[in-house]
Amino acid sequence: MKGEGEVGGVRALRRPVRRLWPHKVRTRLTLIYATLFFAAGSALLGLTYGLVASSLPTRPPAVATVSHQEVANLSHECKQAIIALKKKSFPVVCMQAEEAFNAGTAAGLQTQRQRALGKLLVFSLVGLGVMTAASGGLGWFMSGRVLRPVRVITATARRASEQHLGERLALTGATDELKELADTFDDMLERLDAAFATQRRFVANASHELRTPLTVMRTAIDVTLAKPSPTAPQLKDMAVRVRRSIDRAETMVEALLTLAVSDQGKLSTEFSDLATWAEDAIDAAAPEIERLDLHVVAELNPAETTGDPQLLERMISNLVDNAVRHNEPGGWIRLRTGSKDAAAYLEIANSGPLVPDDAVPSLFEPFRRLETRTGVRDGVGLGLSIARSVVTAHGATVTARSQPAGGLDISVLIPRHLAASGGPALPLDPALNGQVNGGVDGHDAEWRKQP
Repeated sequence: MKGEGEVGGVRALRRPVRRLWPHKVRTRLTLIYATLFFAAGSALLGLTYGLVASSLPTRPPAVATVSHQEVANLSHECKQAIIALKKKSFPVVCMQAEEAFNAGTAAGLQTQRQRALGKLLVFSLVGLGVMTAASGGLGWFMSGRVLRPVRVITATARRASEQHLGERLALTGATDELKELADTFDDMLERLDAAFATQRRFVANASHELRTPLTVMRTAIDVTLAKPSPTAPQLKDMAVRVRRSIDRAETMVEALLTLAVSDQGKLSTEFSDLATWAEDAIDAAAPEIERLDLHVVAELNPAETTGDPQLLERMISNLVDNAVRHNEPGGWIRLRTGSKDAAAYLEIANSGPLVPDDAVPSLFEPFRRLETRTGVRDGVGLGLSIARSVVTAHGATVTARSQPAGGLDISVLIPRHLAASGGPALPLDPALNGQVNGGVDGHDAEWRKQP
């Protein structure tokens, strides 16, 4: 209890000091500059005063040199004193005169010393006060110049909002800590601007995509109800259209939920084999593969890793579905899994229309479709976006490249242990906006050839 009372007393004494202590950094820096200068000046003044005081003598030297004129005058005075007094001897009077002379000299020397030290102290204190005030003013000016970039950053941060993120500091000058801070702030604004733009585009696209099946359902219902006596085939056709639109909306919602879960990065870490998920994905796509008469070559070697099995299954399913959906009749698909350099990999290549190199990165953005690939719009435009999000959540990397003869060649590389510990991903490829990355090195040339 006693210790708590002492602590409370100390805190109570600190409160007035905190109230008096200035809150502005510029004022605090000015006070610090002035205080440091005053402390250094006081130390220098004390040292100078001590040296001067020690160098000035406090008494006359033991052997003093006296001029011949002073000796003659002193002898004359002694003789006059002897003649006048007739009582004392000549040596005694001379000794008294010498003592009086020395006492007067010592008193004059002490007075001169005190006067010199007094003037030195006064002038030094006045000079110290003037220079301390000058140092405070100079510190105020310099701290203002030093903190000017901080004020600019503060003003820009206050003006920044979701609708106003285009302004940049673009601070010039020496490459110091403040410029690094300004550059970091500019980079943050750039990322925020891009994130908000992506979010707005995503919301707009999602709203449009979800509105499409609703519009189809409303149109089918309105057309059927507008007829005086709808027949059973007409009602059945309406039900089929409504069911198809519901399935499309359900698929869209499931894809959006999967994308949201993978973007959060909250994963379960369980043992998985990419080869198993790849085999299941091919089996699920078998009807469409048969319809398009696609030739599938699968080399499914064990590709064991740790991660979220549901997300990994969805990623591989989307990649296989993308290869089937954007293919051409009589085309081909190559799928390979395996392990390499402490990582599991999956490679999938397919035939199809030619994809421009500069259009490959955009295919991994939500709701981006390249209709020239197949001319179909039965997908929701989220397959590759989900694949990229799952890859990023697992600290993995993905490569996507167009093929000279048409189609895509996609590779996924998942570190076995980083996927479980949430470690850092491999370096991102800036050519693909930091999202699509270099994956498995050294693709087999024979494997990439058309079967």
